[in-house]
Amino acid sequence: MHAGLPDFRLGSVLATSFTGTLSERHGDAVERIPTPQRLVDWLAVYGLAVDSCSTAQLDLARELREAIHAAATAAAIENALPAPAVHVINDRSAQGRATAILTLEGERQWHLSSASCLEDALSVIAADAISIISGERDGKLALCASPTCQAAFFDTSRSRTRKWCDMNTCGNREKKARFNANQRKNPRSAE
Repeated sequence: MHAGLPDFRLGSVLATSFTGTLSERHGDAVERIPTPQRLVDWLAVYGLAVDSCSTAQLDLARELREAIHAAATAAAIENALPAPAVHVINDRSAQGRATAILTLEGERQWHLSSASCLEDALSVIAADAISIISGERDGKLALCASPTCQAAFFDTSRSRTRKWCDMNTCGNREKKARFNANQRKNPRSAE
């Protein structure tokens, strides 16, 4: 990745991974797409390669990210979906001209038009958000148990009881904090 910029937190669900481009929302927030080029880089990682991104398009992408986060959070806690967030998601979904392509391996891949690639990419992300928030896909929206994160994530585990958006970051950090707290309470248990 680029020197001095935070690594991307990659997940298997496009829409919730996109909301993860702003992490630690309830702590020291980390913006993982601070520049238009970083958004281009993130999209490429997810197979949505675009040629360029303007500052205005980055603003549209961040607006979509926050709308997905608001709607997914509401769905996870079984609240009514916020109308402004739903409007943004629907608007971005309708603006793109991406086409789903079936690969020879039996997987879906997205083909972006050459006319407005960034809008196409945002459309794909919005469509993915619609599929998980509407309940079309097998899984459950949940919120990360980390008090500084609380990111919405899509739990596809068999039991649907996952606690962390990412075990390698939030889960490990929380387990380490719990271990250190126990060590301070019981210093002899380490011997």
